Amino acid sequence: MVAGFQHETNTFATTPATYESFVNGEGFPALRRGEALYELEKVNIAMGGFLTAMRGHPCQIVPVIWAAACPSGRVTRDAYERIAGEILDAARTAHPDAIYLDLHGAMAAEHLDDGEGELLTRLRAVVGDDVPIVVSLDLHANLTERMMATADATVGLRTYPHVDMAETGGRAAEALLRLCSGERLHREWRRIPFLIPVNSGCTEMEPARSVYGSLESLSRDGARLSFAAGFPATDFPECGPAVWGYGTDAEALRSALDTLYEDIVGREADWRIRLLAPVEAIDMASRISDGAGRPVVIADTQDNPGAGGDARTTGLLRALVNAEVPAALAAIWDPVAAAAAHAAGPGGTVSLALGGHPGVAGAEPYQGTFVIEHLSDGRCRVEGPMMHGTEIDSGPSACLRIGAVRVGVTSRKVQLFDRSQLRMLGISPERQRIVVLKSSVHFRADFTAGAEAVLVAAAPGPVAADPADLPWRHLQPGMRMSPLGKEAS
Repeated sequence: MVAGFQHETNTFATTPATYESFVNGEGFPALRRGEALYELEKVNIAMGGFLTAMRGHPCQIVPVIWAAACPSGRVTRDAYERIAGEILDAARTAHPDAIYLDLHGAMAAEHLDDGEGELLTRLRAVVGDDVPIVVSLDLHANLTERMMATADATVGLRTYPHVDMAETGGRAAEALLRLCSGERLHREWRRIPFLIPVNSGCTEMEPARSVYGSLESLSRDGARLSFAAGFPATDFPECGPAVWGYGTDAEALRSALDTLYEDIVGREADWRIRLLAPVEAIDMASRISDGAGRPVVIADTQDNPGAGGDARTTGLLRALVNAEVPAALAAIWDPVAAAAAHAAGPGGTVSLALGGHPGVAGAEPYQGTFVIEHLSDGRCRVEGPMMHGTEIDSGPSACLRIGAVRVGVTSRKVQLFDRSQLRMLGISPERQRIVVLKSSVHFRADFTAGAEAVLVAAAPGPVAADPADLPWRHLQPGMRMSPLGKEAS
C-alpha cells in the first residue's frame, strides 16, 4: 500500500492549509487517488521515484492517495482528518503486507503538533507491529520520537533545492524491499542542538554542500544515513535538526552516525545566516548587472511561500520602484488585483492597492496605477529540475508594470521557483536585468545557471530568515534558537 500526505507547517503563519489547498496542490501536483498516482512517475517527487523503482518487482501495489499543499499555517482539522482518514480506511480494507508513505516531516494541524507521528501511530494501530512501514521525508523534517518509534525505516532528501526527490523515493523502495526480505535493520539517531536557518541549508553552498555530500561515503557496511536540517518555524518541543540511520551492523552504524553528528555540530558557526537589506541588494544588483547580459536574481526570502509566507509583501517592490531600475518581481498573490487586470484587458490600466501583509511594518499594500502587459490562465508545466513535470495552476494571472518594474500577480499562492512560471506571466527571465523571486532556495535549481549573480534580501515579511527572531513558546529547553544563539528556556 502506498500513499502520500505532505505539508510543511509554519505555526507562526496565519493562513491555514485547507482541504482545497491540497486539492489544488498550490505548486505541488494536484491531489490524486488510486491509479492516478501512477501519473506521478513522470514527476520528480519521492512517490514518483518509489513507483518507478518498484516496477518489475513481483508485488501488487495498492495506490491510495497523494496530497500536498504549499507551506503555510496549520493544516485545518477538516483537511487532516479527511486525508489521514482515507489512508487509514485503505489500510483497514487492504490488509497490506507492507506500506510506503511519502511524507514531509514538519506537518502540524489545528488540533495536533506532530502530524506525521500521529498518522503513523494510528496506522500502526490498524496494521499491527509485523507490517513494515517505510517513510520518505523532506530535508526540512522535524524528526519526532513517535515518527522514529512507529516507522521501520525512514529516508530523507539530500539536496536543497530538492532535486533528488525521485531518487529518495528509490532509496525508500530499497529499504522496504530489504525489510520484506527479512533483513533486520538497527536504528540510531541524534538531535542537533541548534536550529538551522532555512537559507543556510542550501546544498549548493557550504557547509551544507560538504555535509550532505558525505552521506553516501558514510553510508557503508549496509548503513543508510540521513540528515534533516529541520524546519525552524514549527513551534513545538521537537522542532529542530536531526541525523539518523539504519543498518545491519549496529556498531558500524553508530560509528558512522557519530562522525556525521560531530561534523555538523563542529561547524556550528558556519550555519549562521547572512542577508542583505533591500536597498543594499538592489544597489548591488544594479552594479553587477550593468552590462552583464544576464540577470541578477534576488530572493525575497522573508515572504517565501515555500516556508509559510503569503507572497504579499511589498518591501522589495517599493524599493525597486524608488530606485527606478528595470526589474521583474514575481509573484504577488492578489486575486483581487488579478481579477481587475483581466477585467481591464491587455494595454489597459488599473489603480489599486497591490498585495500587503497585515501586521508586518514595511509590507503595507502598494498603491499605484499599473499598466496591464500580459494576461494568463495561470497554467504552466515545470521544466526545471525542481519537481520537473509538475503541472501548476496559479489561477488567473497577470503581468502589471509600474515605471520600469514588472510585477507578476497570481490568484493562487505559489512559490516562484521555475522559469516557466515567469514565462506564463509574459516575462522572459533571460531578458531581465534584475529578477526578484518570492522564494528562498528552490529557485536556484532553475535560475542559478543563467544568472550573473544570486543575492538574498531580507525585506519585511512574515517568514523570519533567522529563527532567533521568532517568538518561540514551546521549543525544547536548551535548544539554541540559531547557530551559537540563545538557548530556549
